[in-house]
Order: sequence, then C-alpha cells, then structure tokens
Amino acid sequence: MTDDLRRWAADTWRSLAALTDPRTGLPADHLAADLDPSSRSRYTSPTNIGGLLWCAVAARELGLIEPRDCAARCAAALDTLAAMRRDVASGMFFNWYDEATGARLEVMPDGGVIRQFLSSVDNGWLGAGLLVVRNAVPEVAGPAGALLGSMDFGRFHDPEVGELWGGFFVDADGLRPTGHHYGHLMSEPRICSYLGIGLGQIPAGHYRGLPRERREYRGLAVIPTWGGSMFEALMPQLLIPEADWSPAAFGASHRNTVAAHRTFGLDDARFGYWGFSPASTPDGGYSEWGVAPIGLSPTEYPSDVERTPYAVGRETGWGDGVVTPHAVAMALMVEPVEATDCLARLERDLGCYGPGGFCDAVGVRSGKVARRYLSLDQSMVLAALANVLADGVLQRYCTDGELDAELRPLLEAEPAL
Repeated sequence: MTDDLRRWAADTWRSLAALTDPRTGLPADHLAADLDPSSRSRYTSPTNIGGLLWCAVAARELGLIEPRDCAARCAAALDTLAAMRRDVASGMFFNWYDEATGARLEVMPDGGVIRQFLSSVDNGWLGAGLLVVRNAVPEVAGPAGALLGSMDFGRFHDPEVGELWGGFFVDADGLRPTGHHYGHLMSEPRICSYLGIGLGQIPAGHYRGLPRERREYRGLAVIPTWGGSMFEALMPQLLIPEADWSPAAFGASHRNTVAAHRTFGLDDARFGYWGFSPASTPDGGYSEWGVAPIGLSPTEYPSDVERTPYAVGRETGWGDGVVTPHAVAMALMVEPVEATDCLARLERDLGCYGPGGFCDAVGVRSGKVARRYLSLDQSMVLAALANVLADGVLQRYCTDGELDAELRPLLEAEPAL
C-alpha cells in the first residue's frame, strides 16, 4: 500500500510543478492531463496559491524535492504575492490573478468581465498556506509571516450576527459585504474562522455560537455540510487535526462522513466507487458533487451526470456517477485501507490517471475521464498523502504556535456528536 501512496504523491507533485509558472512561482488554476505548459489556464486564485505553498512543504517532507528547491519555490511565490494588488485596509487578496504576471485580472481569459471580490474562503486557504510555510521553511519565514500578519481575517466577521460574511464585493465607493453569512459549523470558510481566532482577530465566541446541526444517514450521524461533499467536511482536516482535538465530535463526524460516501456509492447508487466533491465534469466542465442525505442544501449537490435527485434515485436508480479522486484521497486520513482500494481501482479499472497523478473526475459508468488537473484538487490529494505518509506533517506545521494555543482548547471542548 505504501508504495502506491508514494508513487501517487510523486506523480501528483509532477502536476503541481507543471501548473507553476517559473517566473512568478504561482500555480495556474488548471492544465491538461498531458502537462503541456501551454495548456495552463492563465488565471489563479488565492486558494490555488495557498495550496501550492503547503504542497511545496509536503514535497520536501516526502523527499520529492530538495530543501533548497522548496525554499526557492516558496520564495518566488512570496515575492510575487508581496507585489500583487490587494485591498489595502484588510490586506486581503482579490479573487483572480494572472499566474504568469501576478496582475489582478479584470477580464477572464474567456472574455468574462470580473466583478472584483474578496473571498473569506479563498483568503483563508491562502493564509493557511502562509502559516505552514512560516513554520516549516526557515529561509522564508520572515516574508511569509509578514504577509500573514498583514491579513485581517476579522474583517470577514460580522459581530451583529456572530458569523462570517461570504466576502466583500469591490464597488466604486468601497467594499460591500455579500448578502449571506456562513451560518453553520461545517462550512467552507471554517479555515478562515480558525485563522482569525488563532491570530486574535475573531472572538472565540464566534466559533462557540455557530449552529451544530445533526444529520443521520443509514445510522451514520454527521455534522452536515451544505452540499454533502467531502471537500466541505474534510479539507480543513488536511491542516487542522480536528479529529484528534475533538474525537467525539469532529472525529466521529469525519469518520461517518467517509462511511456515508462509501455506503452511498457502493450500496445505494451501486456505482462501484465512491467519493464525491466539487470537481470537473467528465466532459471537462465543472460542477458540485456530493451525497445529498448528509447535506443541508434544499437543491442538493448531485452525484451523477444526470443530476438525479436523491428521492428519485432511491426509486429508479442513478445514472453516470461522478467520482472525484481528491475526495477519496482525503478519506485516506480516515479509512486508509478502503480509500487506497478505491483509488487503486480508479487508476486500474477506469484509467482515471495520467503523468500528473489522478485526473480530476470520472464518470464511473461511462468510463469518461475529465483529463485535466486542477491546482486546488491536486493540492488536496498531495496534502492527504503527505499526512498519511509522514504522520500528520502538514497539521503539525500549520498548528505549531497560535492555533495550538488558541484553537485547540475550543475544539477539545466541542460536545459529542
């Protein structure tokens, strides 16, 4: 099993290296599965950059690159970040940049005009990457710490309701908050909450006040996410040892979330494979994918190309299920044997693999593979593999310091699920 994990890690790093522009050190959002540099997307996001930073550390820890290469890659990205345009008051980065120049994009490569936005989710993941590098790479600890220190995550906190805004739109007369908050514990920006609390920018009461819903599927109790996807539930676990700090709540929920994905994929939908999370469609588009019974969204994240509602699927069955390897990879931290088996079969039986590791998604009945690599999804794969192979290495680097002191007591006090 370990040999497969190490091979998958090496190939995944190959895709991340190919995604990276050598002049700026920034990763493209995606590229084709043949790793042709000309297929880079020509745009990137704060999340993509944060993911590349922690993946450079993961690659060093796994012996895939030398320490000096890790430091050089981090230094290039940090130098570019320091010069990039961002909101002066909050220190937060905008939603889209040109990975080849670091310039803020006003128009996407496809011609779409961008409405400038500061995202609590995106900036949270960038901040997490900076924290990992600050703690793990001495050669660039100063610049990484300076960038992190200039970011005020408290700007996303609305004290009137005690929750985080989705972000801020940038209008001619300044910043305007989105019309929605993230109003439950297991939501996308909880990494932003964690950083803000750890850095003393968001009060601990924000965490304590978030609703903790309970949802049960086939006897598996979980703290539900919005869409029932693995990304929402487990991505923070890549950097924060939620299950270790809170075994009776986060630990139980993560364990049951993975079991629910496996049970749904194998027993309910009879796909033969499992693991559902926002990713590419088999034809190269993009969509949310999830397990509806453990999600809160009334419109449901689908699990198949046909977007079959759960109530209908229970009666008539599901169509071409879309399994996402990064979702299965994150499950390695919870069910290593079962997840390794699923990944091995995705590679062997469905050909969902290429020179840069697992391709982004596959239709399990059609066998149609989305033959491209997404920077975000590859960064989740490599982080999960590094944690499994190197005993939670990214979790240790991320929480060494403020988060251990300020955040750990909150999670340890979390009531049982």
